[in-house]
Amino acid sequence: MESTGPLITNDAVVLGILFAILAWVFKTSSSTSPGWRKFYTFVPSLLLCYFLPSVLNSLGIISGDTSNLYFMASRYLLPASLVLLTLSVDLGAVLRLGPKAVTMFLTGTIGVVIGGPLAILTFSFFAPDLVGGAGPDAVWRGLTTVAGSWIGGGANQAAMKEIFNVGDQVFSAMVAVDVIVANIWMACLLYAAGRSKAFDAKLKADASAIEVVKQKVEEYQASIGRIPKLSDSMIMLAVAFSVVAIAHVVADSVAPAIEAGMPELSRFSLTSKFFWLISTATAGGVLLSFTRARRLEGVGASRVGSVFIYVLVATIGMKMDLTAVVKSPGYFAIGLLWIAIHAGLLILVAKLIRAPVFFLAVGSQANIGGAASAPIVASAFHPALAPVGVLMAVVGYVLGTYAAWLCGQLMRIASGG
Repeated sequence: MESTGPLITNDAVVLGILFAILAWVFKTSSSTSPGWRKFYTFVPSLLLCYFLPSVLNSLGIISGDTSNLYFMASRYLLPASLVLLTLSVDLGAVLRLGPKAVTMFLTGTIGVVIGGPLAILTFSFFAPDLVGGAGPDAVWRGLTTVAGSWIGGGANQAAMKEIFNVGDQVFSAMVAVDVIVANIWMACLLYAAGRSKAFDAKLKADASAIEVVKQKVEEYQASIGRIPKLSDSMIMLAVAFSVVAIAHVVADSVAPAIEAGMPELSRFSLTSKFFWLISTATAGGVLLSFTRARRLEGVGASRVGSVFIYVLVATIGMKMDLTAVVKSPGYFAIGLLWIAIHAGLLILVAKLIRAPVFFLAVGSQANIGGAASAPIVASAFHPALAPVGVLMAVVGYVLGTYAAWLCGQLMRIASGG
């Protein structure tokens, strides 16, 4: 008999398993054993925190579809982490990172817009049936939802499903393409993060502005660092989750009001509660950076924020089914070529303008992964750089629907639809 559900359905048990995985990864990654040190030279610890839960999900032991942990992490822990990671940010230093950061982000967007049509054209020459279909289940229609996700996020993906009348059958297959291909690419970005200095040397990039930001944060942390008391931790968490509460109030009020009064703004993702949740939490953290609350960094604000991020990573991993590649290999081939075009364009532009690999990685992930994972990739370089990923991802939400719509029209033309 086929299993009708995961082996473990109790979220309390699943959460315990996820924390055990995270603890094991951090324990082994900080080990002085030559074997583990060599292993983590090639495998980023952050990637392992994502991959191991995905293995358990693929084996049917746990399930991201039946668990509520991702919702909890993305709606409560993610905004709290954004507050804690940004409340001590030196906004002026971040803004002084320069135009290369914006250039790489827009390059990533263009790479997605042209990558889809080019992938369809390529496969139409030797596998025309793969990019065919008619009506709601036409492959190009399904791919528009991938474009929406890869430029803006879930809200934009849902918008593309409605705009292009995507059938449920092809949509479910494209969700798997979206998740797995995007996270294969994220694995590559995390690998690059661990070797950023070597890649910057190959690109002949000037990463001095990034180093200045990191150094200033480290110096500030050292100047205010102290052993936290229980009261310090309580105040820190109260500040973080108070902002999260405000962000939810704003999201629950503003998004429905805009949807009722100005539904046309849905094209900018302004009717998405998640957009307002992330935007408000980020703005709250930035505003706190101009107050005495920024001294909470001295009692571990960014460390606690990073814990929340890693829990989010593990819950994202739960949603990835590695066996989906076997079920729809052709669609994944299209997705892999698409992401390769996106990556190739980013590498070319980075080489031309000598942009650091940090701008390439975060500019890409702000498109492909959005606010849920852009700060994860940015934090892989340094926790101080997480706000850069967040700010870029918010811009992606605004551009997402228009750019994905354009990509969809180009894919329709490329498929002869």
